[in-house]
Amino acid sequence: MGRRAAHGPDRGARMTAVLAPAPPDRIDPATWRLCWVIVLGAFASGLDASIVNVGLESINRELGATLSTTQWIVSGYLLALAVSLPAAGWLGRRFGTGRVWLPPPTAFTLASIGCAVAPTIGVLIAARVAQGLAGGVLIPTGQAILGAAVGPQRLGRVMGALGIAVSAAPAIGPLAGGLILAGLSWPWLFAVNVPIGVAGLVLGRRIVPRGVRQDAGPLHLPGFVAISAGLFLVVLATSSWGAAGALTPGIAVLGLAAMGCLAVFVLLSRSTAHPVLDLALYRIRGFRAGSVAAFFSGALVFGSGVVHALYFQLGQGLDPLHAGLSLIGAAAATAVAAPLTGRWIDRHGPAPVATVGGVLAVATTVPMVVLGLEAPAAAVQSVLVGYGVAVSMVAMPAGITAYKAVSGGQLPDAITQVNILQRIGGSIGGAVCAVLIAGNTSDPEHGFRLAFAALVVGAVGAVASSALIRRATAA
Repeated sequence: MGRRAAHGPDRGARMTAVLAPAPPDRIDPATWRLCWVIVLGAFASGLDASIVNVGLESINRELGATLSTTQWIVSGYLLALAVSLPAAGWLGRRFGTGRVWLPPPTAFTLASIGCAVAPTIGVLIAARVAQGLAGGVLIPTGQAILGAAVGPQRLGRVMGALGIAVSAAPAIGPLAGGLILAGLSWPWLFAVNVPIGVAGLVLGRRIVPRGVRQDAGPLHLPGFVAISAGLFLVVLATSSWGAAGALTPGIAVLGLAAMGCLAVFVLLSRSTAHPVLDLALYRIRGFRAGSVAAFFSGALVFGSGVVHALYFQLGQGLDPLHAGLSLIGAAAATAVAAPLTGRWIDRHGPAPVATVGGVLAVATTVPMVVLGLEAPAAAVQSVLVGYGVAVSMVAMPAGITAYKAVSGGQLPDAITQVNILQRIGGSIGGAVCAVLIAGNTSDPEHGFRLAFAALVVGAVGAVASSALIRRATAA
């Protein structure tokens, strides 16, 4: 008998057993400690995606780069996030989700140090890509770890805690960045990640279960290349479209190439016994409904992020710091609503929560179409707070519906695919809103009305997808 068999299950198996959901309803303190470690990793990834935006001008000036080159500090990070997503599911199945989650905090911390000490713009961009590759794995594998720890009936509460980090980090980033730059230089925008990364690494090694290895088969390299290239091109095409403010022939070619790569991936996945992503999950009604809802929730979250930030900066003429302060109310509302939404889902199911969230998203977006840039400040803040609550109630039921519909062994793959659809929806939603605003610079009022109208369309899509969730969960 082998050494492992002689001495019993390894540490990962023991920790998984300890964290297994014993009581039917209550979540034990050990699981909550695990949850907050995962939240820390998600917060670091989200914070890093937004904190650097306010420092681009300083970086551009001090490193002597052009603005178009400096923009790759943001784009490179987002592209790397997208590329790393497809591997998360396979790696989680092959090695165990905890074993996959643990290395990224180290890589993320080292890459943050690399960003802070970068002597040239090229080194800085390369370090940002490394950050993105590490950060892209943290959220999907973290969700899989939590799902395995608590089971489907209590998933809402832990996902609600994770939602605090996911919603708060993008709003805190610009504000924190502005405060840092008020007294320090741009390298501190990246150095602030180091203590967060070290804390995540130390706590993670003590608390995060290593997970269970499955027979994932060999990595299907042609499929991985196809899906990674497709997601890379989706993000590149949509971000280029948003930056240009118009659909140029070159951007159209990028979009067609993206669709071609994704189509090739589907064909390759159907011809192998070990696909990178198990597309057969879409035969499951609940997973299919949750995935559609995830696409619309991504469009709403990322699209509104673009519109709201530009509304205060371009529409109201505020600097990035004060624009960030103006968005704190919406972020706080989302963060407060996230754990409450999780409890409501555990108690009442995802369908009614998703329906209320979609209707609230419509109700809090239509007034901005009507009022435009002349809306009173108090009215704008009231609408944004309501929208912040709506976003939480739309996004969380989508993922939870999909995750509850699959078996435990399918969970890492399901989470990866839902995150990919949210990313694609977010890229498209953000690009559409940016194009509508940038394409109407001569009449900003009209541009912002159109952008808010696009959010209304996304919110209506969320209401429609909640009907799919209702039918799937009633079956």
